[in-house]
Amino acid sequence: MPRYKRLVDNIFPEDPKDGLSKSDMEKLTFYAVSAPEKLDRIGAYLAERLSRDVVRHRYGYVVIAMEALDQLLMACHSQSIKPFVESFLHMVAKLLESREPDLQVLGTNSFVKFANIEEDTPSYHRRYDFFVSQFSAMCHSTHEDPETRMAGIKGLQGVVRKTVNDELQAIIWEPQHMDKLIPSMLFNMQDSEDLDSTPSGAGPEGEENPAALAESCFRELLGRAAYGNMNNAVRPILVHLDNHHLWDPNEFAVSCFKIIMYSIQAQHSHHVIQQVLNHLDTHNKNTPRVRAGIVQVLLETVAIAAKGSVGPTVLEVFNTLLKHLRMSVDFELAEPSRRNSSTSVSSSRVKESEERIVQNAIIQTIGFFGGNLPDYQRAEVMMFIMGKVPWKSLVPKLRAGPNMVHMGQQMIGKNGTNTNRQPDRLTSAPPPQVTSGFKSKSMAAALPPLFLDPLFSISLMEDSELRQLVLEILHNILDRHDNRAKLRGIRYLSAPGNLSLKIKREKISKQDVTFMKKHGQQLYRHIYLGCKEEDNVHKNFELLFTTLAILTIELANEEVVIDLIRLAVEMVLANEENMPMFIRCGIMALVAAYLNFLSQMIANPPFCQHVSKVIELRNMDAPHLLPEHIFRDKCPLPDSLDKDDRLLYFQTSDMAECLAGPGYNAERLSVPYVPQVTDEDRLSRRKSFVDTVSLQVDIMSNSLPDKLAEEITFETLKKAIDTTGLEEQEREKRRQVMEKFQKAPFEEIAAHCESKANMLHDRLAQIFELTIRPPPSPSGVVSISTGHTQHQSVPVYEMKFPDLCVY
Repeated sequence: MPRYKRLVDNIFPEDPKDGLSKSDMEKLTFYAVSAPEKLDRIGAYLAERLSRDVVRHRYGYVVIAMEALDQLLMACHSQSIKPFVESFLHMVAKLLESREPDLQVLGTNSFVKFANIEEDTPSYHRRYDFFVSQFSAMCHSTHEDPETRMAGIKGLQGVVRKTVNDELQAIIWEPQHMDKLIPSMLFNMQDSEDLDSTPSGAGPEGEENPAALAESCFRELLGRAAYGNMNNAVRPILVHLDNHHLWDPNEFAVSCFKIIMYSIQAQHSHHVIQQVLNHLDTHNKNTPRVRAGIVQVLLETVAIAAKGSVGPTVLEVFNTLLKHLRMSVDFELAEPSRRNSSTSVSSSRVKESEERIVQNAIIQTIGFFGGNLPDYQRAEVMMFIMGKVPWKSLVPKLRAGPNMVHMGQQMIGKNGTNTNRQPDRLTSAPPPQVTSGFKSKSMAAALPPLFLDPLFSISLMEDSELRQLVLEILHNILDRHDNRAKLRGIRYLSAPGNLSLKIKREKISKQDVTFMKKHGQQLYRHIYLGCKEEDNVHKNFELLFTTLAILTIELANEEVVIDLIRLAVEMVLANEENMPMFIRCGIMALVAAYLNFLSQMIANPPFCQHVSKVIELRNMDAPHLLPEHIFRDKCPLPDSLDKDDRLLYFQTSDMAECLAGPGYNAERLSVPYVPQVTDEDRLSRRKSFVDTVSLQVDIMSNSLPDKLAEEITFETLKKAIDTTGLEEQEREKRRQVMEKFQKAPFEEIAAHCESKANMLHDRLAQIFELTIRPPPSPSGVVSISTGHTQHQSVPVYEMKFPDLCVY
């Protein structure tokens, strides 16, 4: 018998209860180290004995054999250990194939010890497919003792450690292995009631438990994932959540993706976001609760990755979310039409409320992601949102469908109360919004035309809450020194505003001066049209006052101050009789409060005195023209306003006299402010635009003939705007011309063209005769006839002079 066999036999005692013979084990180890070429034979012989003992159920000797293998493996690190490892793995596989949980745990422990050994050279032919399958099966063990499941998790952890650092073992990231590894870990992680508070690898009492151990292995696996492996690592997670219906409720899914985002490398975060977005697309027709759960997971994901998001991923997130927001709104609006005899009203209402959950989750995600982006990306995101949200098509459905104003406030407009806290569930407070905290050094960069134009187009819609949304968005962008909180409520200032309210302001820059010259009229027009809406409430007037105040603080130089005063005066003059009395008094109160604020901000004593005098007289004789009275509940309203009482109104001449001095061009106050008319007005159904058209017609009718002025009616204007019939006639005319030239005989076409040419020559001859002929004179005109010059005298009283030349 060879010596290595005798040394191996000597380590096994007669009674397996006596355990491994230490002295004989030392001899075997010394022999293996001295003759490493014998290692493969020693391993093969040990494997033979272990297989025989497993079959005969001599488990005591099996334990001794595995202990001997472990010691030899730890002691020998030469190049010759490779064949010995193959024998070792064969013996571990034998134990794992056994149905005895103790032998499976024994084999797993030996494999974990082997996995912790760092080999000098990679293995070219070693594969771990069997071990992945077997350890995954152990992770799903239903045995009462959790030891088998924990052994399976440790085995998977050992496989991960042994393979991820070996470039030749990249096969572990293939789908057939990830589809076994990932679900096995998630299955055990589900047993944890609170993954966030459980220490890694420890249970409630400091002891190991399968959930914590699985989480530790899960983190380690994801932490070692490269960019090319992220898809294979994340896909099984999404599949597992689908198969086990873990999107509703989604607490485990949220915790799972938090672990993912904190475990992977930061540069791979956008890949995970992309995977969740694609998964949301595949579930676009699933139940609302499932879609809401996926969106909530996306919220948690982007909340962690928002600061590091770059490239097209940002707009891809918003594009996908806005698409699903439109789909959810369509589902909710279409639900009442689907009601039939088999569907009760209560169930339909439940479905509608569930769609609201989806919409709230989407807008929270949009708001939170946008609120955490860098400033240079926020402007693009705001333009993107304004261009994608179908405001015009959704507003007519506000009463029947969801509150799109609330959505808009959460997405880009209104500031949430808990802006510094990350929402944990669907019922949390609104997250930080896209425009909240947005501070740009230049207004041209903060309000580019691509964002400003659609924003003001929303202001033309006949919904007071939408107009409030536009004003709140403007406040978020215009207020660069956080003065909004100090301007809440329409109030009067008895001292200069920068002293009483401690308002922060800086000198207006050249870029902002250029911005106001270019876009100031748009801002004035928005305020002018917004104050005249008949459905305005107290909040609308309060927001308009704040808008005027912020414009004064942030963008007002001497020229802008004059423009704002002209705007305020025109707001009072445009107070028509047919408007509701509350709106008329509200405009007067708004102008009074703003002129008081403006006078204190520019610190002009005569101007302050004039404004204070008018306010005092109103307080005594017309309190309904002051904000503290008109915006109070049950304020008595007069039947009419007495415009003849000049003392109750701010007079343009008096204000011009007060501002006459260095810096202010008071002469411009005498020029009335006229709002610009744009295409949006012609496309909208606003009463204010109809009034503007009527005013223009009245002005034009004074300079036009009576006959033409009488023909300007509503039907005339309607026909002038409606060009559909003219376009159809023009198309029909072109079709007839083309058909004529295609089918008519050549002689007919030639004759037609000749008649056209003759007509053209006749017209040209008449024009040349008129232009060449000299003008008439009292002495006569010179004419050439048959080669002789002739003079004809023209009397002065018969000469035709233009009207402008007649005194």
